[in-house]
Amino acid sequence: MKCPFCAFEESKVIDSRPTDEGERIRRRRECLKCGKRFTTYEIIESLPIIVIKKDKSREVFDRQKLMTGMLRACEKRPVSIETLDRAIDDIESLIQNSLDREVKSEKIGELVMEKLKEIDEVAYVRFASVYRQFKDINTFMAELNKLLEN
Repeated sequence: MKCPFCAFEESKVIDSRPTDEGERIRRRRECLKCGKRFTTYEIIESLPIIVIKKDKSREVFDRQKLMTGMLRACEKRPVSIETLDRAIDDIESLIQNSLDREVKSEKIGELVMEKLKEIDEVAYVRFASVYRQFKDINTFMAELNKLLEN
């Protein structure tokens, strides 16, 4: 495992434990060169999910890309990384459990919006404004009114 601080390729495991659902193992490691500590997660490798983008191109599902988008929506909001991690776990699980190996990016976007709506309404509106590409204030207000109705 490469150290994220100095890129040295050897480290020792200090602590190892399963995560909440037991689907991953969390390992605390210490770099043998610089001595800094970092966390890694070990997960069971599964069949890759292929995402069909709007332009019909295909790419492998990227959990980190999802986290980046959700973090951007939650910027300066009281939402923990652990909460987002659980939401992404749920989204990934829903996709993995479907019989389809290919999923449209629109479906993933809808799942993200559902989760963000539960987590933080401001983050939901931020994500929706980019995802739905609101053209003007009226479409933005229509989305806000839908949120207020629920």
